[in-house]
This record gives sequence, C-alpha cells and structure tokens, in this order.
Amino acid sequence: MIDIPDELIATQYAYNGAAGRAFVAALPGLAGRFLEEWGLRRDGAAMYGMCALVLPVVREADGVPAALKLQLVDEETVGEPVALRAWGAAGAGAVGVLGHDPGTGALLLERLDERRPLSGMVGGGGDAGGGGAGGVPGGSRLEGDVADARRAVTVLGGVLARLAAVPAPEGLRTLGDAVERMLAAAPGVVERLVDEQERRLLADCVAAVREVAGEPGDRLLHWDLHYDNILAGRADAGRAGEWVALDPKPLAGDPGFELFPALDNLFDAGEVVWRFDALTEALGLERDRGRARAWTLGRVLQNAVWAVAGGKRELAPDHAEIARRLLGRRLLGVG
Repeated sequence: MIDIPDELIATQYAYNGAAGRAFVAALPGLAGRFLEEWGLRRDGAAMYGMCALVLPVVREADGVPAALKLQLVDEETVGEPVALRAWGAAGAGAVGVLGHDPGTGALLLERLDERRPLSGMVGGGGDAGGGGAGGVPGGSRLEGDVADARRAVTVLGGVLARLAAVPAPEGLRTLGDAVERMLAAAPGVVERLVDEQERRLLADCVAAVREVAGEPGDRLLHWDLHYDNILAGRADAGRAGEWVALDPKPLAGDPGFELFPALDNLFDAGEVVWRFDALTEALGLERDRGRARAWTLGRVLQNAVWAVAGGKRELAPDHAEIARRLLGRRLLGVG
C-alpha cells in the first residue's frame, strides 16, 4: 500500500488541475507496477517534492539501493532522463539513472544520502520558486550563519559549473523559446502590477532581458539548482565526499539563467551581491557579469509572468529585492 502525502496531493490539484488529479489517482498502481517490473522492494518511508513521489528501494537482483521517482510528465520534466544521462556521460556530478520508462516518466535513480542536503549546512531549505523559506529578510545576521551559507554557495557554484560545462543535447526545451514567451507577455504583466515602483522595476528587468535575448545560449541547464536539490553521495556507491545534483527541469541556454535559485533560496538580502559574484566567478563569468545579471533578471520576469497569470498583482518581495540589489550596482562593461 502506497500512502500519498497530503502535501503532494494538494500541490498536484492546485497546479495541474485535472492532469494532477489523474496523476495522483494513478500513483498507487504505478508504484506497484514498477516495484514488480524492476524487481524492487521498499526500503524506507516515501519522500516527495512539489512534483514527484520518491520511494527508497533496493534492487533485489543485486542489492543496490535506489530511488523510484514517479512524476507527471510535462514540459519541464520530460527532459530529465536525457539531461541526467548527458551529465552522467560527462562525469558532471548529477544523480545516476538506473532505469526509465518513457511512457510514464518513471525513473529509477541512484540512491543518494537524503539525510544530507546541502541546505543542511545552514539549517534550512526550500524551493527556488518560493519566497525564500528559511531566509533572512534583513536586519542582523549571525556571523556563523553567513559563513555557513557562503560555504554552501561555494559548493553549489562548483556543482553548477560542472553541469553548465556540458552542451545541451538536441531536443530539449530552449531558453530562446522561453524568453520569447516572457517578452511577449511582459507588457501586460507590468501593467497589472499595482505598485508603481514595482512596475518600473519589472520594466527594467524586461529591458535587460531584451538586450541578451538574441543569444540565449546552448549549455545544458538544470534550472532549479537550489540547496535542497544537491545531496551528499553515498560511500557504497563510490561517491563519498561528493555533492550530487538531482531533480533538474532541464533546458538549453545561457548559464547566467541558472543563478537565481541560489540567490532566492535561503534568502538573505545582504548576501545577494556576494552570492551573485561568487557564482559568476565559479562559472568563469567574472568579465561578463552584465550578461549574467540580465539573465538573472529574466528569472524575476519569468516568475512575475507566472504570478500574474495566477492572479497576483505584486512581485514576490524577495524577487523584487534581488532585482533591486542587482540593478543598483555597476558591473564590468556595464554603465
């Protein structure tokens, strides 16, 4: 019997409507099918995120620990096995794929140490699209907390650099297509914001994105690389001491589009610029920070488009603060 977490049910119903309800209804049968077909036995409590149910399992044929991931296949998730295999072939530091069913999107993945997310360095976590859960909105910050967060940012930057060094395989969704949709929606989104200062701020984001839209890039991007999407590797899999990326929503594009989750997750307004500089340095973009800034502002725009489509009339406070902090400084080669 598979117990489906209430939080996963609520998320699927809220964000995916009829498709989400059908996915939830099918989950017990899908889990039973792949436990049998792939020769797996349960090995712990179910885990979940916003989009997927993950069952810790052991492969009975050889005793290998693994994770059975069941998720709704959509534009964001369909490329996950393609991306993971490309990173695996390059030795880029992503979770390994042990099995995949194209019809349902079911994945059998290498088991990582779920007790040790990178967010554990600083005692918090959250999703990249959220409002900075676990963050520090302003005011006093403990020196040790900042030092721990900076260590986590440095680790994430190293993981990000290895992933972004890999060219995107053919057939993935592209940043070029995404930015075309964003810019088409932008005038209406700006107009619907109730606050005049936020309208001006988002208009500045739009202008920055227009400057780089003609060169969207060709690297293999994770899109959602925050501190809970990096786990410690397991010694029994030969990955002791390694930090491993998982749960990508891959697309082909410019590495500058990858920075936003690490700025927003574990949010700290006073650390936005430091994190941005550390991440661009890890990616070798020290002399192209203006471009990286423009693509990061593109993520603010992308989130605003989605928020307004969902009925919001204001920017997420952390997103607005990231935009203000980045727009308020001079960068090399930028006036």
